[in-house]
Amino acid sequence: MKNLSKLLLVSILGGTLTLGSYKMFFEEETSTGLPPVSNTTAELIPANYSGNIYGTNADFTEAAENTVNGVVHVKNVAVFKGPRTMRDLIQGNYSGGKALQGAGSGVIISPDGYIVTNNHVIKEANEVEVTLNNNKTYTAEIVGADESSDIALLKIDAEGLDYIPFGDSNNVKLGEWVLAVGNPFNLKSTVTAGIISATARDLNTRDLTSQSFIQTDAAINPGNSGGALVNINGELVGINTAITSQTGSYIGYAFAVPSNNTRKIVEDIMEYGDVQKGILGIRGGNINPRAVEELGLETTQGVMVAEVTEGSGAEKAGLKQGDIIRKLDNIDINKFSDLTGYINSKRPNDEIDVLFIRDGKKREAKVTLTKFETYTIEPIKIEVSNASKEELQELNVENGVRIHRTLSPRLPAEELVGTIITAIDNKEVASVSDVERIFRNKNLAEDIVITIVDRNGEKQRMVWR
Repeated sequence: MKNLSKLLLVSILGGTLTLGSYKMFFEEETSTGLPPVSNTTAELIPANYSGNIYGTNADFTEAAENTVNGVVHVKNVAVFKGPRTMRDLIQGNYSGGKALQGAGSGVIISPDGYIVTNNHVIKEANEVEVTLNNNKTYTAEIVGADESSDIALLKIDAEGLDYIPFGDSNNVKLGEWVLAVGNPFNLKSTVTAGIISATARDLNTRDLTSQSFIQTDAAINPGNSGGALVNINGELVGINTAITSQTGSYIGYAFAVPSNNTRKIVEDIMEYGDVQKGILGIRGGNINPRAVEELGLETTQGVMVAEVTEGSGAEKAGLKQGDIIRKLDNIDINKFSDLTGYINSKRPNDEIDVLFIRDGKKREAKVTLTKFETYTIEPIKIEVSNASKEELQELNVENGVRIHRTLSPRLPAEELVGTIITAIDNKEVASVSDVERIFRNKNLAEDIVITIVDRNGEKQRMVWR
């Protein structure tokens, strides 16, 4: 048990994810960065995956023809008012104009004009312009976005559009042919082919986000961001999002948000206005050779439970520290990103079957996911979540909320994420609800004073003016 405690300490030093879990026993992975790259209602039309086995002479023409009109060019436009010439300045003419801030791609997912793209494509846009493959241009409304998954939903005023139906990303296979459709370098309607290189790919195990990308060798470049990754049947299996590259251009690896996760985010935005995040209620991580040797494990795959959150669905279902999760429903769990990817496609109150190993024996449990509560302190761009009893004990504090993530590049995420806020304006806080109540009644013209306990247990006061 002492050895187990030592190994589980790794997870305590890690950061919390949207799953409410820690990563432990890390397998080292490196990344060079993530450059951004028929019904008339809003109902999303599903498509069944055929499971065909493709030969080397697979014909891509039908899939390309069926999808190219469902991918659009998305332009992030800044609108400004001011004099454009010296004469305008003298005459007081402030007609203004527009300037392109960035461009990417988007995928039409319904015939009445709902479009999925990446959040980084439309972030901080004053206006979003969408150009269809037939060169028709529309001004798009930003319906909603989820920064953590880098997915955004747009709407244009149009009917009878060609769209790409959702496929089941849980069914994609290694080596399966896929097409990337988008607008790289503003080259409209570009189609590239490749295969599924990996699934549930986490590019950086230490960046405190729950990544679970589909990896492909289909060429994706800046401008492809937000475009479609489709299978040979023309079904959407991913939203092209990132590349790893020292040059900013494609070097053989590209990554897409799985379609099941994308669809869940879109449906949440449509129905609730934001993303409903469910948590299993455990902290844990990958198993590495050291854990196998020191703990005498009989498996090298799965997610080892480091801690079960009090009051969570996992606790109520009987999961315990040291259990090794091997399956969620019918999805094999070989590593942490398999688990996070599947959980992120579910909602609070969804019930899932968990197959786990305890003392060398397989066991099963039904776990009801609970809601992951967060609150964004908008004036200072910090998102907080409820802190567990163990997190508070670790820093020797009696109350507080945890800084889950920072929302501004100006804030030092490495220093702030994982710290505990114990008071705001000298008022103690013990939950997300306390924080929300303080800011609901606060005059935002006044200073914001936050008391933080850092990872070393030292108390600091921070003032925002």
